[in-house]
Amino acid sequence: MPADRRRAHLIETTIPLLLEYGQGLTTRQIAEAADVAEGTIFGVFADKASLLAAVVDQALDPTQFEQDLDQIDRSLPLHDRLVVAVRLLQQRVARIGQLMTASGISAVPAPSGGDRSARTSVGALARLFEPDRAVLCRSPEACARVLRGLAIASAHPGLSPDGGDPPEEIVFVVLHGVMVEEDPRC
Repeated sequence: MPADRRRAHLIETTIPLLLEYGQGLTTRQIAEAADVAEGTIFGVFADKASLLAAVVDQALDPTQFEQDLDQIDRSLPLHDRLVVAVRLLQQRVARIGQLMTASGISAVPAPSGGDRSARTSVGALARLFEPDRAVLCRSPEACARVLRGLAIASAHPGLSPDGGDPPEEIVFVVLHGVMVEEDPRC
């Protein structure tokens, strides 16, 4: 198996084990689940900590998340598109949090190459606002940053220990604000 595939296989195999066993996970368990010799892990990763960091780094990679956002039907009303996006973002944040907690990594590591902006997904979120640009009072990028901030804060257990706000509420606040005269429900 080529080195890049072996690396990907070890990372994918480690994810469910890490969620199950946390920091008590052993390289022996990983090797058995991956159906490789334990030494194979150390041929790809310097140590277990490096493997766990690679797992978190992969979880932080926005590529799949952005592809999922790009699959949202643009013919849906803006509200509905954004509810789907917030739900996906909340799931992503929860998953990253679970993996970081299980691995014992307490701070988000710098991405490969060091460019943190690659993890923000503002562009993919902004594309959801783009079809409705004419009715927005801010740019799609500005709207995307606000939506992302509220969704992440809502999904972060340290900021929202009660489980946070549902996606529909976050989208309502982004689209309509909190002032009574702006709230059609009031």
